[in-house]
Amino acid sequence: MRKSSLRQVPKYVFLVVASLASVFPLYFMVVSATNSSNEVLSSKLTPGSHLFDNFAKMQELSNVYPALGYSAAIAVLTTVLALLVCSIAGYGFEIYHSKGKDVVMAILLLAMMIPFAATMIPLFQLFGKVGLVNSLWAVILPTVSTPFLILLFRQASRSFPHEVLEAARLDGLSEIAIFARIYMPTMKSTYAAAAVVTFMAAWNNFMWPKIILVNVKYQTMPMLVSNLAAGYVTDYGVLMLAVLIACRPSSSSWRFSAPSPTESWGQSSDEPSRRLRAAV
Repeated sequence: MRKSSLRQVPKYVFLVVASLASVFPLYFMVVSATNSSNEVLSSKLTPGSHLFDNFAKMQELSNVYPALGYSAAIAVLTTVLALLVCSIAGYGFEIYHSKGKDVVMAILLLAMMIPFAATMIPLFQLFGKVGLVNSLWAVILPTVSTPFLILLFRQASRSFPHEVLEAARLDGLSEIAIFARIYMPTMKSTYAAAAVVTFMAAWNNFMWPKIILVNVKYQTMPMLVSNLAAGYVTDYGVLMLAVLIACRPSSSSWRFSAPSPTESWGQSSDEPSRRLRAAV
């Protein structure tokens, strides 16, 4: 028994070292936000007293609150619209299955191989012609429908029992009511996972907003961080504080993706039936 316990020591030592190595960048970022630029450059690893000075200087150098507002608006609207559009598409591809829809789905999957950078110039020309340059909708619309989310909801819909659909139709529920009152509550774990992925991608999006939002007035948090780092003299204390603020929503969104102790990632076998009884 003692020998087997000793054999586990190297494994736990490795896990502790790996955990510390993964947490250290976050710790250094938090600590650096409270130190001056010179202290950050000297790799000071203890908290300082310059947090409020860095925040005041960051407000002088950039418009923090508008950038937070634009980033939040883009991330929230993109997440809501993408979940609605992609879940309807994934639901339709699987529930109303046909060979023609398989061909369309294959074309969508092939579109995932095209890098977004290859479509930036045509998209910019398109939004320029319709007058949406410097508009939040120009940032949101290209990411409302993605092949990845459609595929995610399509695969999740395969576990949705068709018997419940037939029973709901016999009970007089419309297709919209079936989707809204039975399908959506049943697939809440899939919606949670898709929401986290979409929100993080929208919040951290840098290249496309940088191109389409020509006016500096409409900058987002990643653009703000980039502008702070691009100056002739970079204040690293202010920069670390801006990075910390920009990373906070993304790190917090993970808590919403984890299922509760009484809920698994998949749906229980009687969940659709319970939703059907509640709907009718």
